[in-house]
Amino acid sequence: MKNRLAERRKQLKLMQEQIAQELNMSLVYYQGLEYGLHEPSIYLAYRLARALDTTVEELFPIEEEK
Repeated sequence: MKNRLAERRKQLKLMQEQIAQELNMSLVYYQGLEYGLHEPSIYLAYRLARALDTTVEELFPIEEEK
């Protein structure tokens, strides 16, 4: 799943460690989310959006089928 986690985090001038710590998750797991290795639950997607001061839709855009 493509996401905009890294893009938004960098806009806010935050480090991966800061987001991982705020959400009480390991840095390795957060990095996996940014790199698309893990897909977050709906609850985690909501928490990520709140931590990054944006919406779930902005972080995880839905790709239209062609």
